[in-house]
Amino acid sequence: MHIMEGFLPWQWCLVWWIIAIPFLVMGIIQLRTMIQKDRDYLPLLGVCGAFIFILSALKLPSVTGSCSHPTGTGLSTMCFGVFITSIIGAIVLLFQSLLLAHGGLSTLGANMCSMAIGGPLAGYAVYRLLKDTNVNIFVTVFLVTAVADLVTYVITSFELAVAYPAQVGGIAASFEAFFAIFAVTQIPLAIVEGIVLALVFKYIVALKPDILLKLNVFSEDQISRAQQQDNTVAHVEG
Repeated sequence: MHIMEGFLPWQWCLVWWIIAIPFLVMGIIQLRTMIQKDRDYLPLLGVCGAFIFILSALKLPSVTGSCSHPTGTGLSTMCFGVFITSIIGAIVLLFQSLLLAHGGLSTLGANMCSMAIGGPLAGYAVYRLLKDTNVNIFVTVFLVTAVADLVTYVITSFELAVAYPAQVGGIAASFEAFFAIFAVTQIPLAIVEGIVLALVFKYIVALKPDILLKLNVFSEDQISRAQQQDNTVAHVEG
C-alpha cells in the first residue's frame, strides 16, 4: 500500500493531499477536544498508534511501486472514529516514510487517503451497522478490521489506476489488474489481521472493559455477554 516516492505524477499527489487535508483538520480538532476533556485516553491512543505502526511496517512485495501489509486501523477506528484515526495514520505513515523508506512524502496524501482515511471509513461503516445488533462483538471486530484492510487496497488500486490507465480498457482495466495482484496477498492478510485483532480485543474486554464503556465502543450489556461467553469457553476447555 505504501506508494513509493516519485511513483505518482505530481498532479495526482496534489489531488490526494487536497482530499486528505480536511480529515486531518477535523482530526486535530477532535483530538485536542478529547485530550482536554480526559487525558486517560492517551494510553489507548498510544496503543492504537503502535498497533498501526507495527502491523503496517510488515510489508510484503506486491505491485511494482507498492506493497501489501496489514493496516492495523480497526482498533483505532472503533475506539476513536475516522478523523482521529486519520491523524494517527498520518503520523505513522510520515515516520515510516522518513525512517523506514516505506512510501514517500509526495505520495503521503495518497497513502493517507487509502490507509488512514478510506479504509477506516469503510471499517467504521461496518462498525456502525453492527454495533447495536446482536452480532457477537468479536465477529464485529473481525469484520471491521478485515474490511478496513481490504478497502485500503481497493483505494490504492484506484489511485494507481487513475495515474496509469491502461491503453486498452482505461482506468477500469488498470484497476482490475492492480487489485487482482494485490488480492493474492491481501485477502489472506485481511483475514489474519481480523483474527489477530479479535484476539487482542478479547484481552481488552477481559482486562480493561471500562475504557471501552467510557468511549462507548460497545454497550455494557454487549461486553458482559462477551465476558460470559469467554468464561463459558474457558470453563469448557478447563
